[in-house]
Amino acid sequence: MNRLANKVAVVTGSGGIGEASARRLAAEGAQVVIGDVNTASANKVAQSIVADGGKATALHLDLAEESSIIAFFAAIEAEHGRLDVLHNNAADTRGEQMALDMGITAMPADIWDRAFLVNTRGTMLMIKHGIPLMLKNGGGSIINTSSGAALRGDLYGPAYASSKAAINCLTLYTATQYGKQGIRCNVVSPGLVVTPNVYESNSQEQLDRIEKHKLTPYLGAPRDIAAAVAFLASDDGRFMTGQVMVVDGGITDHMPYFSEVLENFAADPANRSI
Repeated sequence: MNRLANKVAVVTGSGGIGEASARRLAAEGAQVVIGDVNTASANKVAQSIVADGGKATALHLDLAEESSIIAFFAAIEAEHGRLDVLHNNAADTRGEQMALDMGITAMPADIWDRAFLVNTRGTMLMIKHGIPLMLKNGGGSIINTSSGAALRGDLYGPAYASSKAAINCLTLYTATQYGKQGIRCNVVSPGLVVTPNVYESNSQEQLDRIEKHKLTPYLGAPRDIAAAVAFLASDDGRFMTGQVMVVDGGITDHMPYFSEVLENFAADPANRSI
C-alpha cells in the first residue's frame, strides 16, 4: 500500500510503538521525521528505514522544553515545507519515573509533575506548534498515543494514567477547534504491547496472566498499534476525528469476574453454567 505517498509524517519516540509506527508510515510512502531526546536511537531507526528503501530522518526533540519543539518544527518547515501527519507517541516511561508512580499517598509530587510535563504538556505543545505548519497545506492528521490505563483504575501508575487521560480530552478539543480547517485528531489507546522493556520488567507468569485476560489468543505487538496509526493517518480514516481507538486485544471488554472463567468458556462456549 502507498496511502501516504508525498506526505511528511512526524513520529515522536523511536522505541517500541514509535519505531514500529515510523517503519509503517515509511512503508506507506511517507517521508518520516523521527523526533527523540535520544538522538542516537532516532538516527539508528531512521538509517534502518532508509536501508530498507524508505524515507526517514531524525531530529533531536525534548518534549520538556518548548524551545526544542519550536526548533524541531522550524527544521521540518525548512527542509520539507509541510506537515501532514503528527504522531505524538513519546512519553516518559523511564524506570526511575515509573518505579515511584505507585500509591497516591506515597508518590512524590515531582513524579506527578514530570508525567504531566512530558506526556501531557509536551503533547499539547507539539499540537500547538505543529498545527500552523499543517494548515499551510490544508490540514492533516494528528494521532496521539494514550493508554488503556487512562480508561480504568489500577493499583499503580496514577500519574502516568492521569497524564494520558488528559491527552484523551486534549484530543477532543483539538478535533473540535480545528476540524473545519481540515485537521483530524484521534487517539490510539494501546493495551500492553510486548517490547523488550516489557520482557525485562515482567515475569513470564505475569505475561501469561495478562494474555489469559485478553480476548485474542496472543499479546499485542508494536506493529498492531502502528497499523492503527497508519489507518488514522491515511485517507481511509478521513471520516474519523475526536475518537479514542482502543487497540488492546479486548482486555477492557469484559468484567473482571468473567475474566477468571474466560479460559474455561473458550474451551467450551456451550457451557453457559460458568
